[in-house]
Amino acid sequence: MPLSMRCYVYLIITTLLWGGNTVAGKLALGHVSPMVLSFGRWGLAAGLIISISVPQIRKDWPVLKANWLLLVAYGAVGYAAFNGFLYTALKYTSAVNGAIEQGAIPVLIFVINFLIFRIPVSKIQILGFLISFLGAALTASHGNLQTLLTLSLNYGDLIMLFAGLSYAVYTIALRWKPAVHWKSLMAGPALAAALTCLPLLYWEAGNGEMILPDTRGWLIILYCAVFPSLISQILYIKGVEGIGANRAGLFINLVPVFGTLLSISLLGETLELFHIIALVLVLGGIAIAEWGKPTKAP
Repeated sequence: MPLSMRCYVYLIITTLLWGGNTVAGKLALGHVSPMVLSFGRWGLAAGLIISISVPQIRKDWPVLKANWLLLVAYGAVGYAAFNGFLYTALKYTSAVNGAIEQGAIPVLIFVINFLIFRIPVSKIQILGFLISFLGAALTASHGNLQTLLTLSLNYGDLIMLFAGLSYAVYTIALRWKPAVHWKSLMAGPALAAALTCLPLLYWEAGNGEMILPDTRGWLIILYCAVFPSLISQILYIKGVEGIGANRAGLFINLVPVFGTLLSISLLGETLELFHIIALVLVLGGIAIAEWGKPTKAP
């Protein structure tokens, strides 16, 4: 299978697992609080990856030691900060706003890459992005784009912007990732993410909002640790490595679509025509953007 095709598969699986994370978040309500879930998922993910990676970590230790600050930044900004901002934002803004505002992540990646690294973007790529974003917006608005005109912005929407900026910066920063095995590359940021979540956990407990996990809560933590936190991040890194941050970031528009489709299959929600149209728009937009990517190197 060609490298680009493998990267497409990696990124589609990644966004599918992130869509599953949305469903897990819905199922977690009343069974585990957001910061306990965030700390639990990254703490467990760090424990799992480190337990199977000790020999590899020892082998890569000189490189890891030389790049420890970068690895900590990956975990703190891309993992802990994004989820912390996201969970906090959704306390103040609607799920529709949150879903649409996550669609700003590919835009931020394009803009930052152009301003700092002068990475070119073709007109056809911009068209593909707009079509893909339209599909994500159609999903978030439940098929009625007119409802988007009535949305109001508040404090939560500002926090959501910081969430998108966090993941955009993380995605772009992957260009500097050290040349180590994927096990070593995941171990450091996962541990850093867990440690970064501790102040947020303390804040949640101080506000009297902490909910310790019951049986369902532990199962959700286990799912989030293995799939959205570990497997998906490995695949996302490989996808960005293979086709670049601009093109890989565009796949993020699949997250609300997959989240909705999984809600239909797992939570018994109804499949509507707009779900199918949205999926076609997102995939079609990605295909157009890939077809129209610049042929010359930046």
